[in-house]
Amino acid sequence: MTGETIVQAACHCRRVRFEVVLTDGLKKARRCDCSFCRMRGAVVVSAERDGVRIISGEDALAEYQFNTRTAKHYFCSACGIYTHHQRRSNPGQYGVNVACIEGVSPFDFREVPVNDGVRHPSDLAPGAKAGIAGTLRYEPAGE
Repeated sequence: MTGETIVQAACHCRRVRFEVVLTDGLKKARRCDCSFCRMRGAVVVSAERDGVRIISGEDALAEYQFNTRTAKHYFCSACGIYTHHQRRSNPGQYGVNVACIEGVSPFDFREVPVNDGVRHPSDLAPGAKAGIAGTLRYEPAGE
């Protein structure tokens, strides 16, 4: 696929290390305003399910599910950092925490669209389009 980018990633304690083939690189970074994502606060990018390969620490990954139990959220059981999740709106993809990607910070993104997860695409009437709830902006001090 064009636009694919292969990156190395890890949790904070580096116990969980993984390689990711990003489907759109860092171009489609986003957040979500659903109840879980509001509290988690991560900026994510996408990878196909076969595009995430755990290199080490698979035994340290813990899983969390709620509501429809379609999405599977993974985090390191040692340091608690969210690494990735199987998406509810597209279970064939993972959302990957950009903060886990080597050399990337959520503060690298000046504007991040926020998906309307309160009115999740999977809960909408057939033919209805999911929307954007807003835009998160980061403005560094002194600029």
